[in-house]
This record gives sequence, structure tokens and C-alpha cells, in this order.
Amino acid sequence: MAVMRLSSLLGRRRNGRGTPLHWTDIAAYAYLVLGVVLMFGPVLWLVLSSFKTQSALLEFPPSLLPFAQVEVTVPGQPQKLPLFRVTLPDGSTRELAQVRRIGLMAQMVDPANPAQQFRVAIDKREPVRHVALATENYSEPLQRFAFLRFLSNSVFVTLVATLITLLINSMAAYGLAVYQFPGKQAATLAVIGTLMIPMTIILVPVYLVVTELGLTNSLWAVILPGAATPTGVFLLRQYMLTLPKDLIEAARMDKASEWQIYWRIVMPLTLPALAVLAIFSIMWRWNEFLWPLAVLTKTEVYTLQIALNAFQGELQTQWHYLLAMTVVTLIPVSLVFVFLQRFVTTGIGSTGMK
Repeated sequence: MAVMRLSSLLGRRRNGRGTPLHWTDIAAYAYLVLGVVLMFGPVLWLVLSSFKTQSALLEFPPSLLPFAQVEVTVPGQPQKLPLFRVTLPDGSTRELAQVRRIGLMAQMVDPANPAQQFRVAIDKREPVRHVALATENYSEPLQRFAFLRFLSNSVFVTLVATLITLLINSMAAYGLAVYQFPGKQAATLAVIGTLMIPMTIILVPVYLVVTELGLTNSLWAVILPGAATPTGVFLLRQYMLTLPKDLIEAARMDKASEWQIYWRIVMPLTLPALAVLAIFSIMWRWNEFLWPLAVLTKTEVYTLQIALNAFQGELQTQWHYLLAMTVVTLIPVSLVFVFLQRFVTTGIGSTGMK
């Protein structure tokens, strides 16, 4: 079926004029398919690996699907035994269950006839496996490690920080785009210049300020320091500069206050840019790791990104839990991105039509 669809695609006429599909179109389709594989391939691997057991994740070569070894119940044995496909000395193959392993030899029995035992070299057998989803990778962390609490902390930080960021950045952008005052260009350059300062440079001074205010081990310590972002101010200012000045002057002539002009006129017209900034803010706050790690030391106020770090021990990393909870952290931000992406497209299209 897939081959037939591909052949019908390649056989289409270009522009409906009897011209065969051009080679550039084929190259464009191949390029798009390659881009989809490169972007969504790692995500697919992550999702499938999150359903694997810890032992399956350590296998080499790795497998795409989550396989698990078949276990059977053997009479006389207190627990289920792993099943193997064994090559016997006469060349025949049988499915035997392993009772115990000593060095390079394993004691195995026939599940249908437990009295018949075999001593088999481990290189003469291969495990019998089937596709199985290790759903306990999701259920156990949510029950044992209070991940629902960490999820609620991340949701609170992301939502509140995004709302505060949209409000503060839009007000600053409104002042830089609409008002005329001495030092306006210097203020704009100062805002843009802060983009060149990395977080690691201001980490210690901001931490000292947060400590003096007594906000350590509080979610507000994660929310407030990054409330105003230079990227958001610059983005909104550039968009507000495209708004018609006559509309603002007409509102002032109608005795509208500056707050009414900002809230009822400028903000609705800036909705597409606000949606883009909301996407950026949600992704920044949801994935933030370094700053919450510095100011949050109590487990009950951990965000998801800090909690994921708890699965990485000094000697061993619980990859099955780590991958599963990583998928959980991707779901909310992916849903928000899909929703706001459609909103941005619609908003830009309607603005252009007007």
C-alpha cells in the first residue's frame, strides 16, 4: 500500500498541465521526510524506550521496540523462570526454563516435563522475548516519588511566571514603543544589551538578593527573578512599533487613559506577539534547571526538572524511570505549543487581512 501511494505521488502531473513531477519536487519531498525523521525520530525512540525495563535499556545492540523476556510457571518452582530457546548437542532446538546459572553453564528444565533437566552453555541459548510495555515505569514514580507534587509545582511556576512575564514585558514594550522621552534609545540599547549577559554571570548576585529577601526554598524564588526578560521586551516592542499611531492618538482625543489605551487597544492588537512570547516563556520556565537547582533544596518544592535529577545516583542511574518521567514532562508543554501555534497562525492571518 505504501509503495502504491509513493508511485502515485511520483506519477502526478505538475500544475495539472501534463508535465511529470519535477526532480526538484522529489528532492523537496525527500528533504522534508529527512527533516521529519531527524526531528521526531529521537522523540519516538524516547517514548518507546520509556516502556522498556532497566535490563532492556542496557542491552547491546539496542532494539527499537520494548521487548521483555518470557517467563513461565514451572511446577515445583517458587517463582516464574525465564524461558530460553536452546540449541542441543544433536542440533535440535527446544524452549527450556532456567533454574539457575553457575558461571558459563546454566541448569535448565523443560516446562512441560520438570523432571527432565539439562546443563547448557550460555552461548548455546537465546532468550525468548515478546513485546511488552513496562507501564510500571510510569506508575511507580507517580506513586512512590511524589511526582504529582513536582508536576503541580512546575505547573504553578510556569503559569504564574508566564502571566507575570507577559504583563511586565508588555508594559515595558509599550513605554519604549509609544512614549517619547529623553534617554529612550539608551534604555532600548540597555535592554537589548542584557541579552549578551549569560545566566551564570548573574547567578551569584541574584542568589544573594533572593536570600536576603527570604525567598529561598520558595517557588516565588524561581518565578520573580526572571519575570522581565529582554527577549520579550524587544519582541513586543518591535511588534508594537508596527501598530498605527493614529489609532492611539484617536483614543487620546476621546479622553481614554493610558491604561485604557494599553489594555483595550494595544494588548488585543499585540495578541499574536503575546502568543509567541507565551510559547517561549512556557518552554523557558518548564525546562529551567540551573536556577531552581540553586534556590530549591527542599524536596517538597522541587520542580519536575530537579526531581528528574534525583534518579541519577552516584553509582547507578535509573534510566527506565528517568525516560518515563521525561515523557511526562514533554506532554504538557507539547500540548500548549500545539494550541498556541494554531492561535498564532490564526492571529497573524486575521491581522494581515485587516
